[in-house]
Amino acid sequence: VQLQASGGGLVETGGSLRLSCEATGIASSLNFMGWYRQAPGKSRESVAGITSSGMTNYADSVKGRFTISREDAKNTVYLQMNSLKPEDTAVYYCNAVGHRPGVGVGSYWGPGTLVTVSS
Repeated sequence: VQLQASGGGLVETGGSLRLSCEATGIASSLNFMGWYRQAPGKSRESVAGITSSGMTNYADSVKGRFTISREDAKNTVYLQMNSLKPEDTAVYYCNAVGHRPGVGVGSYWGPGTLVTVSS
């Protein structure tokens, strides 16, 4: 299973970005897909997640500004980020949890995409 994220970049405070992450190499629907981020000098933290049934959760710091969605036909998860703040600057990683026949349930990570919000 491989995850490839895209959509990161440099944006001014108050701007928007949309991250995408496609999972390939898995035929079944992914149980969970999510976004995490790691700012310089800080631990990785959960940003948002979405289950196969569409239930979502968000970190308090991004509620009302970020929206997570998924497109199961493409095994892709999106993160729409609005009203960006300098403190949102981080490397964003996508995560997917799914079942593979003969392997079982696994958690997979993408390589990360950098989001920089200038003040």
